[in-house]
Amino acid sequence: MTPAPRRPLRIGNASGFYGDRFDAVREMLTGGELDVLTGDYLAELTMLILGRDRLKDPTRGYAKTFLRQLEDGLGLARERGVKIVANAGGLNPAGLADAVRELADRVGVPVSVAQVEGDDLLARGGWGEGVLTANAYLGGGGIAACLDAGADVVVTGRVTDAALVTGPAAHWFGWGARSAEDLDALAGAVVAGHVLECGTQATGGNYSFFGGLDVRRPGFPVAEIHSDGSSVITKHEGTGGAVDLGTVTAQLLYETGGARYAGPDVTARLDTVRLAQDGPDRVRISGVRGEAPPPTLKAGLTRIGGWRNEVVFVLTGLDIDAKAALVRGQVEDALAATERRPAQVRWELSRTDHADAPTEERASALLRLVVRGSDPEAVGRVVSGAAIELALGSYPGFHVTAPPGKGTPYGVFEAAAVDAAGVEHVAVLPDGARVRVPAAALTRVLEPVDAPPLPPPPAPGPTRWAPLGLVAGARSGDKGGDANVGVWVRSEEAWRWLAHELTVKRFGELLPETQKLTVTRHVLPNLWALNFVVEGLLGEGVAAQARFDPQAKGVGEWLRSRHVEIPEGLL
Repeated sequence: MTPAPRRPLRIGNASGFYGDRFDAVREMLTGGELDVLTGDYLAELTMLILGRDRLKDPTRGYAKTFLRQLEDGLGLARERGVKIVANAGGLNPAGLADAVRELADRVGVPVSVAQVEGDDLLARGGWGEGVLTANAYLGGGGIAACLDAGADVVVTGRVTDAALVTGPAAHWFGWGARSAEDLDALAGAVVAGHVLECGTQATGGNYSFFGGLDVRRPGFPVAEIHSDGSSVITKHEGTGGAVDLGTVTAQLLYETGGARYAGPDVTARLDTVRLAQDGPDRVRISGVRGEAPPPTLKAGLTRIGGWRNEVVFVLTGLDIDAKAALVRGQVEDALAATERRPAQVRWELSRTDHADAPTEERASALLRLVVRGSDPEAVGRVVSGAAIELALGSYPGFHVTAPPGKGTPYGVFEAAAVDAAGVEHVAVLPDGARVRVPAAALTRVLEPVDAPPLPPPPAPGPTRWAPLGLVAGARSGDKGGDANVGVWVRSEEAWRWLAHELTVKRFGELLPETQKLTVTRHVLPNLWALNFVVEGLLGEGVAAQARFDPQAKGVGEWLRSRHVEIPEGLL
């Protein structure tokens, strides 16, 4: 391996999604020492949004917020010698790179700008009808090449979230996946990148045990990456939130699956990750093993799937069930009388009402009607007419939260696999030179790992019927139409109980929505954690809005609220 610099790479994150805290770029650049500042702006839903932008104007298709953040961020980064790497290029990295150059000229900050291209596969065709975007998830090689050529700002299209860290780390340390040591180091950087990618989720945001922390305004995370790929996750001194074993574990489990976490640079073995508290707001990640990446790249496809509309009826006071049955029957009769009934009709009654309530809102329940179909008229005027014509002839106290509209288009996300060698990963250097980044020479077909042995169960003893969340944390999220629910505990004794208590069967009993779906449990003993992947819970993905919580953000907290028999010694 190339001899490493004497000090670690200090890399921060200032964005976990398109719409994250706007002033985070300034906060990160002025709050402490950094070598590189990254920003993650892309998600499955974002690609659909950018695709619709591009339909309206071919010169668009990138995250415009990033440019506004650079109006003062460019000068700050230049003064402090910080490189900026972001995937804000979306569907048009070349357009964003030109816009950054124009901005630099306007604000008088001389910077070298480069971009990474080749992820856009739409022109290939063969994706089926109505595909709006088709993008391969590239690795960090193009980013490293741009930084090697002296770029101050690198913008990319669809790279993996972790590539925003593996690219700068490979540049800094000279890694090249030429040896097992390089693979291990890259895998360590992938894990650090996964912790950083969602911003403040690593520093106390969206955290199960938030009660004892000040998380009103958590600081954004920083990783100190060493030449062997180990790292320390921290944050700028004086910022809010916290970095501890729990916050890092929660983020490690977010939107992952089994023990092999595959990417275009390397497959990281999550079952080898070891965490240790390294001081206040410092968690060390070590021991990560890497394997050759698979021969294929993931590609994300989005398309317009149809039209949807919704009406939320407010039911107040007494006889909630009877009121719901009345209006539901009336609407169903009206839809049946038309020749353009929506293809899908879904009802859900949420009993948010309280008996003898002191306010009208607390006395009310919500009946939600969601319709979907390919005919915009059927989900628009047909539904709005069926609902609103009942205003004076239905249940007492009839009203809705908002008038139904004409309906809106919804999107569908699909994942596909493409041959990595057939994707033209290109680094466009600051001087305009185009450098082809080769696919990994050594690959390994992805296979599941054997289930590790479980710890011995705890000795029998008295138990108490109580919420699972009193002893277990959880974080859940989406990957296309699937959801994952990571569950972890904070002691070995609790782990011995959880590993035997929370089986796939028990998981289904606690979350009945999952019982008819395929659920896979992955065991991660080093983290005292279980990761459940629920196939198809989210239908066709977040853009389709197929369920109440389309990104499965709250599924983990729902699980924590369910009651189980917990050993009293854990409580």
